[in-house]
Amino acid sequence: MSVLQRDPLSVLIVDDDEVDRMALKRALGGTDFNLAISEAADATAALQITDSAQHDLIFLDYNLPGENGLELTRHIRNRGIRVPVIVLTGQGNEQTAVELMKAGASDYLPKPKLSTDVIMRLMRGALRVYDAEVLIERANQDLIEKNALLEEQNRELEKQRQYIYKQNLQLQEVARLKTEFLATMSHELRTPLNAIIGFSQILISKSKGILSEKQTDMLTRILANGKNLLELINDILAFSKIEANRLSLNIAPLKLDELVQSTVEELESLATQKHLKLIVEIDLQDPAIVNDDVRLRQVIVNLLSNAIKFTDLGSVRVSVSDQVTQTANGPDHEILISVADTGCGISAEGQTLIFDPFHQADQKVTRRHAGTGLGLAITHSLIKMMKGDITLDSQVNVGSTFTVMLPRKVESVQSQGD
Repeated sequence: MSVLQRDPLSVLIVDDDEVDRMALKRALGGTDFNLAISEAADATAALQITDSAQHDLIFLDYNLPGENGLELTRHIRNRGIRVPVIVLTGQGNEQTAVELMKAGASDYLPKPKLSTDVIMRLMRGALRVYDAEVLIERANQDLIEKNALLEEQNRELEKQRQYIYKQNLQLQEVARLKTEFLATMSHELRTPLNAIIGFSQILISKSKGILSEKQTDMLTRILANGKNLLELINDILAFSKIEANRLSLNIAPLKLDELVQSTVEELESLATQKHLKLIVEIDLQDPAIVNDDVRLRQVIVNLLSNAIKFTDLGSVRVSVSDQVTQTANGPDHEILISVADTGCGISAEGQTLIFDPFHQADQKVTRRHAGTGLGLAITHSLIKMMKGDITLDSQVNVGSTFTVMLPRKVESVQSQGD
């Protein structure tokens, strides 16, 4: 609460002359303030009173016995008393006024000019300044406390930053160890697997008429399982490279119609084994595009093999077409590749997770088929690297359609860490 609003306002008068004290009290009585007045005849009494009670304003005479008003003002301020001090004197000059203000006096008034109007003006001015000083002091204290709080928060943030930094170092070490493990797996597993696959193919081709039907079937199973295992290892290695930003796109011109036709022909036997109709529709004004033929073929293989894998009856359709989209910068030429099947379809819940790594849509269906659940995750990542997009439209027991949208010219993407 402002000092000006206090009721009553506590005032201390320090003067050794009783007549002067009475004159000051009469002047104070004519003001608008409700006052509670205390009196002291000398500096010693004044200091004792200020020690035992708190006042809102102090009037003191400059000429006091034993200690003048200048010395008393210094003592009052040295004791931490910040309330306004107005010094009255019968005689004085500008030098005295300057010394009093330096010592901490709020104002200075010659006694001959004493009147109710002057007293009230001095009181209001001194109390307003004191209120302002109190507000500034509180604001400064608040700033000090807030700064202390901010410093504490900064220390906590620094601790958290150090913790996160250490965690990042640990994660980098884990990533390094994973990379080393995958490199080891690439060498230690792929090399003997390739040997098993190669020797199995040689034995099958050279053993016609020599081995029994059962022995030939066993060799065929060894070959098929070796190829499946090698495919799983290749998927894991490819996904790890994508995760680590170590996979590059080798961009070059290619003929999209030829790439799609050759890829479909490679997988046609899988559809034939399941008595599925494999349909190819290519409608391109210009089949020439710029992309990575190996990675684009991998995208088509993943989508087409998945469609065949999860379709037992009906057909699988591969469609390729041009698309022109109008943008603020003019027409944007793109290509669309869609793979549609009449298979088991994917639930709405499964569609939200279908591109997540190691996810397979429905365990009741997919447990019959080998796989890591990385094919679509790799496909999604490769398409993003090509600055394209992939969408899914699926209905359970009706079928699924994966649609890939790619720019006709893919910019070169440089791997990180190679």
